[in-house]
Amino acid sequence: MDFFAQQARVRGSSRRLVALFVLAVVAIVAAIDAAAWLAFGHHPAAGEPAASNLPLLLASSGAVIAGIGLGSLFRIMSLSGGGKAVAESVGAVAVSPDTRDPQLRRLRNVIEEVAIASGVPVPDIYLMADEAGINAFAAGYSASDAAVCVTQGCLDNLTRDELQGVIAHEFSHVLNGDMRLNIRLMGLLFGILVLAVVGRKVLQFGGGRGSRRGSGGQVLLIGAALMVVGYIGYFFARLIQAAVARSREALADASAVQFTRQTDGLAGALKKIAINAEGSALQVANRQEVAHMLFGEAGSFNALFATHPPLLERIRTLQPGFKEADLARMAAGMQREAAPPAQANGPAAASGVPGMPGMPGLPLPPILTGVLAGGVAAAAPAFRRAATVQQAMPASLSEAVQQPESALTVMLALALSLKAELQPAQRRIVADAFGDDVQRAVQAQASALAALAPIARLPLVALAFPALKQLPDGRQQTLLRALDELVKVDGRVDINEYCLARLLRIHLNEASSPRRAPVDGVKKLPAARDSVILVCAIVAAAGCSDEASARRAWLLAMQQAFPGEAIDWTPPPAAWQAPFERALDDLDGLSPMAKELVIQALLRAVHADGQVSVEEAELLRVICASLHCPLPLGEDGGGQVAT
Repeated sequence: MDFFAQQARVRGSSRRLVALFVLAVVAIVAAIDAAAWLAFGHHPAAGEPAASNLPLLLASSGAVIAGIGLGSLFRIMSLSGGGKAVAESVGAVAVSPDTRDPQLRRLRNVIEEVAIASGVPVPDIYLMADEAGINAFAAGYSASDAAVCVTQGCLDNLTRDELQGVIAHEFSHVLNGDMRLNIRLMGLLFGILVLAVVGRKVLQFGGGRGSRRGSGGQVLLIGAALMVVGYIGYFFARLIQAAVARSREALADASAVQFTRQTDGLAGALKKIAINAEGSALQVANRQEVAHMLFGEAGSFNALFATHPPLLERIRTLQPGFKEADLARMAAGMQREAAPPAQANGPAAASGVPGMPGMPGLPLPPILTGVLAGGVAAAAPAFRRAATVQQAMPASLSEAVQQPESALTVMLALALSLKAELQPAQRRIVADAFGDDVQRAVQAQASALAALAPIARLPLVALAFPALKQLPDGRQQTLLRALDELVKVDGRVDINEYCLARLLRIHLNEASSPRRAPVDGVKKLPAARDSVILVCAIVAAAGCSDEASARRAWLLAMQQAFPGEAIDWTPPPAAWQAPFERALDDLDGLSPMAKELVIQALLRAVHADGQVSVEEAELLRVICASLHCPLPLGEDGGGQVAT
């Protein structure tokens, strides 16, 4: 189980989706052409050529294809805002970063932990306040514009561990590329449904006008054909939606276990759905449009259209030996305890009503074999580190990064030098870009940053990201330019300064144009050989105090990436930033499996001396962000070593 393999599977799902959609469109076009021929076509006598029908059929085919294409394009364009647009389309409302509601505070803490652990910026957080069912979804084109949305039922019914399991499930969709496919699927479904809508309108209004021209019956026939064929297409679209979604949901469950290193939280959430009166059902009118991206079924569907594996199957995958009768005992126990859900405010808050315990002594199914090889006793080291980072964050900084302007001052303060001789020039840069008031606010934040652990610098950027996205585009670009000037004020750029500026540039630029976010590449590793060599050399040099040690670390990376090849060591250039950026852009064009080999090679270099320095940890975060892949589980302030 790893996210790179899942990304490759998503690519295959995308190809299947396109192929099935094309087949559905061909069938729809053929059916409409047949109806047009019956209604308006020339029906030749025996022996008479039928060529006179060709213009009619071409016009009919073109109109149908244009209708489907324009409908799909319209819907996809309406969702160009990314995750935020999808969440708002189902009536969800944004959760304020400074909320004091205990349930919403707990939700934010859990999402922030998972974001820090996986090395992605904190997504926008939305709540469907009128939905009592237990459900959630993640949407967006990339991690930079992602939104995570939960129902009120999640907050009211789930313990903290269960909520964490649900959020980890949704983050797997963020990390493995499912979200872009989900938005495409929404657009394609809408394009097919447009035909049924047009057909209904033709039946309502076309027949009457047509009857005055003597062709009412023909118009009605076309309208009926459009509606019937549109719903037939919709039927097949639902089959496509279900087929694409079911396998990905099973993988997302396994990924959630990989994140949290325990099964009880996720299994407990699924059990709560099974015994909750509302289950996971949504009441919003367009629930079927987002059914394929939800944590649970949007409603009661025929098994043929189910977008998720059966609940009991999902539970038994996590806890083999679980029986349906256990649900009744769980429901009875919850009624006896009558305990409210945990509403703690801190990231390490205790859970409320516990879920059913696991089934000891039973083997895990193949999809989870190895995921829990270390045992659940060592649960979620990534989350523990992320929670530690959150708890150690000065309160003034945590509050400052919740609002756009104060978050901007924190980012500028992070780039200030500790050398007194450089500070006057840096103050002038800030004042020229933003004015004296901002310059004074930056100086005030610099004193608070003095208490911040070095390893928490980039996690702080992740926490500030939702607020920074709210800045006007012009102010965002001014911030990025100012950061570049601040870090170059002494004529050199160290790794910490570079990582701050690069990480913000990647996320802010992608968030401003969500649909332009890069898609997975197709290149094989040998095609980017020089780039791999350079990036590994820079990481090796960053983590070692002398060239001999750096060379040993680099050779380990080369053995991992290119086993058996003889490659000569070349120290990274003094002006390494520009070549490094070009190399990262080149590596982003690799296929998911090739990217996995790059990350494994980098881990060999990082762990060559048995420890991970702050510089190595920050470079890993930036490299993973540049390659659009999750932070390897086990590193720096939140990940795990990928196995």
